[in-house]
Parts: sequence; structure tokens; C-alpha cells
Amino acid sequence: MGPVELLHMSVFSQSFSPCGRFLAAGNNYGEIALFSLAAALSPEATTASQKPVLTFTAHEGAVFSLLSTDCVLLSAGNGEISAWSWTELIKKNVKCLWTKRPNYRSSLEIPEINSMVINTQDNSLVIGAGDNNVHILDLEHGDFKTALQGHTDYVHCVCVRERESELLSGSEDGSVRMWDTRTGQCVHCIEVYKYESCVRPQYGKWISCVTTDSDWMVCGGGPSMSLWHLRSLSPTSVFPLSGCQRQAAFHQDMILAVGQGAFVSHCLLGGDVKAQIPCTPSSLNTLQLNNSSEHRVLTVGGSSSHIDVFTNLSYRTFSLSF
Repeated sequence: MGPVELLHMSVFSQSFSPCGRFLAAGNNYGEIALFSLAAALSPEATTASQKPVLTFTAHEGAVFSLLSTDCVLLSAGNGEISAWSWTELIKKNVKCLWTKRPNYRSSLEIPEINSMVINTQDNSLVIGAGDNNVHILDLEHGDFKTALQGHTDYVHCVCVRERESELLSGSEDGSVRMWDTRTGQCVHCIEVYKYESCVRPQYGKWISCVTTDSDWMVCGGGPSMSLWHLRSLSPTSVFPLSGCQRQAAFHQDMILAVGQGAFVSHCLLGGDVKAQIPCTPSSLNTLQLNNSSEHRVLTVGGSSSHIDVFTNLSYRTFSLSF
């Protein structure tokens, strides 16, 4: 890849291998790079250890979403999802097991797939897509069982509340919808931008990230990032972050968030921003926590060919690069 491509590279997606020793990252050129965390974190690491052990082209457009199951890496780009064998990838063999396309309304449509999550209750893959729908793929039988319809614009993000048998989806239309996974019905629709404490008309109403932890939800995008109590369906904290947040995660007693700006924000549940830790990319798209006991790290990617690695949340340890 030439210097110009590297200069204009963006990392959109990441996923750790089931064993926790590898990180897969997807960029705007349709490539997936596989990094060995074990090598990069070892005391004998060199600059070569921060380079991919394998890079391959997975999709024609950008790789917007990556997700690992026990044995496969799922990647999503424009209109399609592919599955790759982790066992083979680790041996540096690129083996595509299958590629599937949701049932779009028209054959001319190639909506991007922005987000994927596994619902372990019924072993299904939940997909948020650019055709305004949430598609459900039965991983056991390999077919699409249903499309949850209701959003009037792009679906950017999906997450699962397993204990409640609920899915949440956030959309460009400004709403977070809560769906009953058993019936496929929308049980609540929260229009975040209609709450005075969250509204930011200068950024628009779109929702780009939604994540839950039992009865709590964090969402952000155009409106301010906010913490919601899902039983009362009301915002309990609104975070004073400038710019739009693209991804957030609950971690111990705080929320980690990334978006516009070259930093990871550490937010306390009460609404305060405790710290903003500098990163290499000027704007961020993705953060991922590796819970493998051996290689506990936070990795962050965005408008750069570099992916920052934090072994301690207070500072960047080093960067991996395409």
C-alpha cells in the first residue's frame, strides 16, 4: 500500500480472537489486518511485532463491522457479511467459509452493514443496516429469519439485552428502538433529541452508538451522550463532551467513549468526565476491550493507519499499524 493510501486510511472496526491473542482490524479499503497481541505485548517485542501477521481484502468497500464467535470472524461491508475461520487465519490461511446478504427490498440496493451483535439466546446474528432495518440471521441454519422494521433511516448500531430478551437499535432517524426478540415487535421508541438536556441541533439527531449494562443504556451521536435508566426510560446523566461520540463501552464503574477528537473519554456514571486520554488518530471510530486475562488491553482506531493500544487506561502504551 502506497503512502497516499496510508495517509487516507481509516480504521472502522475491530475484534479480538476467541483466544484473546490476536486482534483483527478492518479499514476503509476493504482490508482486514490480523495483529498478534502476544507478540506486540511481549518483552522482546520489536517494531516488526506491531505490524500485521496477515492482511487480506475481505470486501469491495469499507469493513464497517467485525465480530468474533467461538470459531469464526464475521466481517461486514457494503451489503454483505462474510465468515472467516479463526483457526485458518491464525495459520495465515485466508479461508472464507460463507458470504451472505440480507433480504433487501430491492436488488439494486447495497446498504452498508454498520453493526453486528450475537444474540446467544437463540444463536442468531443481529445486523444493523443502511436499509433502515434490523436483520436477524439464524447462525445454526444459515438463513435470515426476519427483518425488524420501524426505523425511517439508516440503522447505525445494535446491541442485545439478553436477560430481558430485548434488542436495541440506534438510527440516523434519531431514535433508539427496543425490540422484543421473541415477537419481533418494537416495545419502546426513545427519541433522544426530543429531550431538552440531550438536544444539539448543530450536530443533528442521529444516534451512532448504543450500549447497555443490565438496566442501563448509554447512547450518543448528534445528541449529547447520555446514560438512561431503561425501566423508567429517562436520562439520568448527560455528559458534557464536545463533538459526536461514535462508540462507548461500560467498563467497571465508568463509561469509555470515543468519537470526534483525539482522545478516549473516561466518564463517571454521575455525568462527570474524569479524564481524556490522548490518542494518535485525530478522530476515532472504534474502541474494543480485550477481556482475555493474559492480554488485557483497550484498543482504539480511527482516522489513521495506527491503532492505539492501552495496557493501562491512563496512557497509550504503543500503536499497531497497517
